Amino acid sequence: MRILDRAVYVGPSLYAHFPVIRLDVDLAELENWPSVKLGRGFTDGLVAALPGLHEHTCSYGKPGGFVRRLTEDDGTWMGHILEHVAIELQNVAGEAVTFGKTRSHGGTGHYYVIYQYEQEDVGLEAGRLGLMLLHSLLPAELRPEGSVTADFDFAAERDEFIRYAQRRHLGPSTMSLVRAAEERKIPWIRINEQSLIQFGHGRYQQRIQATVTSRTSHIAVELASDKEETNRILGNLGLPVPRQRLVQGVDDAVEAAEAIGYPVVVKPFNANHGRGITIHITTAEEVRAAFEVAREHSRSVIVESFISGEDHRMLVIDGRLVAVSKRVPGHVVGDGVHTIEQLVDEVNRDPRRGIGHEKVLTRLGFDHQAETMLQRQGYTRQTVPASGEEVFLRSTGNLSTGGTAADFTDLVHPDNVEMATRAVKAIGLDIGGVDFLSTDITESYKEVGGAICEINAAPGFRMHMAPSEGRPRDVAGPVLDMLFPPGTPSRIPIAAVTGTNGKTTTARMLAHIQKLAGHHVGLTSTDGVYIDGQRTVGGDMTGPVATRMVLSDPSVDVAVLEVARGGLVRAGMGVRHCDVGAVLNVKSDHLGLRGIGTLEQLAQVKRIVVEVTRGTAVLNADDPLCLKMADYTQAEHLCYVTMDPTHELVGEHIKEGGRGVVLESGIKGHMITIYDHGAHIPLLWTHLIPATLEGRATHNVQNAMFAAAMAFSMGLRLEDIRHGLRTFDTTFFQAPGRMNIYDEHPFKVILDYGHNPAAVEVMCELVERLDVTGRRICVLAAPGDRRDEDVKDIGRIAAGRFERYICRRDDQLRGRKPEEVPHLLRDALLEHGVAAAAIAVIPDEQAAVDAALREAQAGDLVLIFGDAITRSWKQVVQFRPDAAPQPAVRPSRVSRPEQAAAAIDSLVLEDRRREFVRDVRGVRLPRAQEADD
Repeated sequence: MRILDRAVYVGPSLYAHFPVIRLDVDLAELENWPSVKLGRGFTDGLVAALPGLHEHTCSYGKPGGFVRRLTEDDGTWMGHILEHVAIELQNVAGEAVTFGKTRSHGGTGHYYVIYQYEQEDVGLEAGRLGLMLLHSLLPAELRPEGSVTADFDFAAERDEFIRYAQRRHLGPSTMSLVRAAEERKIPWIRINEQSLIQFGHGRYQQRIQATVTSRTSHIAVELASDKEETNRILGNLGLPVPRQRLVQGVDDAVEAAEAIGYPVVVKPFNANHGRGITIHITTAEEVRAAFEVAREHSRSVIVESFISGEDHRMLVIDGRLVAVSKRVPGHVVGDGVHTIEQLVDEVNRDPRRGIGHEKVLTRLGFDHQAETMLQRQGYTRQTVPASGEEVFLRSTGNLSTGGTAADFTDLVHPDNVEMATRAVKAIGLDIGGVDFLSTDITESYKEVGGAICEINAAPGFRMHMAPSEGRPRDVAGPVLDMLFPPGTPSRIPIAAVTGTNGKTTTARMLAHIQKLAGHHVGLTSTDGVYIDGQRTVGGDMTGPVATRMVLSDPSVDVAVLEVARGGLVRAGMGVRHCDVGAVLNVKSDHLGLRGIGTLEQLAQVKRIVVEVTRGTAVLNADDPLCLKMADYTQAEHLCYVTMDPTHELVGEHIKEGGRGVVLESGIKGHMITIYDHGAHIPLLWTHLIPATLEGRATHNVQNAMFAAAMAFSMGLRLEDIRHGLRTFDTTFFQAPGRMNIYDEHPFKVILDYGHNPAAVEVMCELVERLDVTGRRICVLAAPGDRRDEDVKDIGRIAAGRFERYICRRDDQLRGRKPEEVPHLLRDALLEHGVAAAAIAVIPDEQAAVDAALREAQAGDLVLIFGDAITRSWKQVVQFRPDAAPQPAVRPSRVSRPEQAAAAIDSLVLEDRRREFVRDVRGVRLPRAQEADD
């Protein structure tokens, strides 16, 4: 059994609406060996290694179901077993994942093994270790050579895997905040591999690092870290604090202790979690030893008076005391039989104890402080304490050093509540932990004494969420309520657009409408990420990475996401839900790639967008595959878009009060009309939209209808929608590669990125509708990774519509021979009646474009289907008949690199400057003159 490929889906995909991993597995010979045939030895060994498999329900729907599948009837196959093993390994490591499924694909023995994950690298490692475990359990004759070593020790590998996962887990405090956010439906993004989390999207985001928030004052954190300054500030306010001195040398420490008076406490100046602290010091020798321990954590050391009493942590959030725990230092209780070391081992067997912050309690250990505590009591590790005797191994009650906690929130005296809130406010923290020593916290500190030892700027929540005794407290909720008070937003409106053709233009139209309506828009598209109209990253940015960029930008208040097929099948969507989702069409393109071989399968991929839409799903009622998607959405509203005013289904939908955008005929032409809740709303005549070329570009009429439908569903005013559509055109500046028209030559040039049969047909039909006094010339192409039938279909569609054809290929061959695609196109043109004399094969794109421009005469129209859009546009703009022909570019068999950002940006600036010149002068200048201005 081999893993041929791995795919990680970070969001909604074909397999689930949450993160999953897909392993492409080849069972090879094991296809003939289901679990029953492998025998009880295999099953017993597997369950012994992972007892939790007993709890897997599988298809039976109850615990034990998976084990039944292993042992009953024909058993189950190894891919399915690997799925459950990968899930259970993650469970063992503390990750709450349950989902999985295994499906056959391709040839015999090939399966997709799909399972849920919380952390990508942990999920992948679970798959790797799971495969090794299964190989180790196979009979020797079935075990692939080199798949597992002879000394494979699963128990050791499992423990190392658990440690690997724990190093990547969020800490308990951070995880509690994440869970509180999920309960409040606040989105979150993990920014790094530590505990830096973004809550909310765009302009509404707030961040936390452990329990420090983006609102926490830097000065307050510095003060809390400066124990001497904290002590002085609190003392000046009359709050109870111990006497204290800051020292740098050991002799100074002894002098300070004698001045303050024994017993004293010695601790680092700016450490935390109880590290380096020694308490109840009564001699100069002990001071010297304690000073050296403290110096391991800080250059400066504090000596302060020892305050008798129990250690309490008082948690203050947003000016309110929300939890109090009494902390008991790590200790063991003697039984008169076992040694202290044996008692520690027994305590550590408590399933609630783990390493570091892995679990609600931390294991006890022997270090300098533990040895010192034992030495003071005259004990060693081998001492057998009397029955019932408490032997303390720590002087402080920090949970991180093995302490336990008991909840005292409801018992605190009001004076002590006021003291804690005043102390945190005095330091300036939004979240603060007050370490308070008191013999009885139920009594006022004014009566029984006590003192504040420290103020913590990043207090841990673990002791309050899961105390050893008493009631657990929700301490994460108040933090989220502070960051996002009830009624305040955490999400920005998100619109997602997909489809075979038109999605880039539609996304740009919608972003343009939103921008003119006053919003700061984040746009992802096939040519880059745009923030407020400025491109920040170039290249095809239609996947989850680009989505995250937009949602993480603190200036963005609306996100418009172009969602492409490639990103969906490769990594899923980058967001769990969107407010408005649109599917424009499903046409033949990219078929035969990544397991998508039919239009119906492609429709399933596109459908993901409306499956995760929660506000309004916008569907093309004129496309039967889009129409069927209405059965799969849970959106609150459904909006149909149709160019057929007699569409029966849409008519019924509108009669029932549904939403629709319809193209209706009128005296002045065609009107885009909105229907909603019985209202009939004429929006705009199509000839008033520049991108439609006075209504002739029907594909952009449809794109404008979708943009209007989405903008209306996002709550924009009608006037804002009209204004946006009336000011959006197809210049290179606004829509590079989308019907860019250049008419500064004696002939007209149209550059378009059409690269599939449907897109080519739309552009050919447009050319037929335009008034052309001369010839029609076409530079025709197709991507190399399309099927032969798709390439030939492009030739068939173009045949008979032009007087001259120039067939070319893309720079990147994508597995084809250098002249294979141009010859396929030529053969298709010949087959459909085009004369051989009307066809030229010029494989190189630059040479082909140059030839077309040189052949063109006054009154001609040149339609160029371009691939390197920026280069081709630059070539058109800078064309001079008397210049030397363009050199050919060596073809490449690797994937197309991102287009050069500098080239696009320079052309954008040129377009902007040209528009400014025209606005000022009120005339159209020749391009050569503009270049000299």
